[in-house]
Amino acid sequence: MSAELKVEHLRKVFSVGRPAIDDVSFRATAGEIVVLLGPSGCGKTTTLRCVAGLETPTSGEIAIGREAVSVPARGVLVPPRLRNIGMVFQSYAVWPHMTVRQNVTYPLRQRRVPRAEAGRKVDEVLALVGLSEYAERPVVSLSGGQMQRVALARSLVYQPQLLLLDEPLSNLDAKLRLRLRDDLRRIIKQTGVTALYVTHDQSEAVVLGDRIGVMRDGKLLQIAPPNEIYNRPADMFVANFTGASNALPGRLLARNGEFGTVETGGGNRLTAWLPPGVAAGSEVNVALRPENIRLGVQAAAEPNHFTARVTGQRYQGTQTIYELATLGGRLEALELGTNVRYPVGSDVEILLPPELCWAYSAQEAAPME
Repeated sequence: MSAELKVEHLRKVFSVGRPAIDDVSFRATAGEIVVLLGPSGCGKTTTLRCVAGLETPTSGEIAIGREAVSVPARGVLVPPRLRNIGMVFQSYAVWPHMTVRQNVTYPLRQRRVPRAEAGRKVDEVLALVGLSEYAERPVVSLSGGQMQRVALARSLVYQPQLLLLDEPLSNLDAKLRLRLRDDLRRIIKQTGVTALYVTHDQSEAVVLGDRIGVMRDGKLLQIAPPNEIYNRPADMFVANFTGASNALPGRLLARNGEFGTVETGGGNRLTAWLPPGVAAGSEVNVALRPENIRLGVQAAAEPNHFTARVTGQRYQGTQTIYELATLGGRLEALELGTNVRYPVGSDVEILLPPELCWAYSAQEAAPME
């Protein structure tokens, strides 16, 4: 039976340096998949290990269902084996001397599940992960993707109330990673288990997560559904880390509700969305995704319509990335299609949708890590 995961004011300090986790709070409702996303060293894996009981938090509270499993202030620390969780690691962690069936049966044997019931449960979970025909094979004869499916089946067979996944696809080649990524969400949702998934890969986070939490330097910067993370990033770091690689410096001239007028280089003005707290007169950076720049648009009456000079291009088969000189700076624009439409040195009309231009205070801007 799946359960809610509650993490409140979690903090973890090792012997030296800044906190690995710094006041992190979030919830995963029963049956929800929450993905923690961020660069190496941001604290996402340490958070997962604290939930698993493999690290001891310095302070804060972790509860799984109605049971508090870690409250350092009250001396509460439930051992990992008593938390009824499943865990899938990067390195598969299968037993090489066993068959697929033996690997998956092992947790049930430890729980003294009757043989007939165990056999039924193993058959069901092997069918779920697509390994029924491999049940009697030695696990070492399988591919990396298949071994990770064994690890997933072993973690699900005893019906844990919470499933933890620590970058489980990172050791697979690109093709296997894509295939298993697409299957993982289906498998997890079919079981109904609550899941906490850790990754540094934005595409994995979007495909798998009901909500995504973006972390940096031990802090949880934003947690929201994928559509909100991608279309309303909370700050410049979240925007950059999720692919908004363009940043135009400017000054906010006026604010009207959620939007404002920004003056960029050369005296050009554009309309951009503004997070709370950015006041008129502030120095800002406008973040913009390459794929959101519309090329060849004849719409002079529309806001944010400009002319740009093509200074470079990178043809990538199914898409082309153009380097554009405009607004006193440089932008990259991505256009899908197998043809290069604009040669270097040509001028092109561009449209920057105001709702997809995000102006953040220059003081909080951070480069992508």
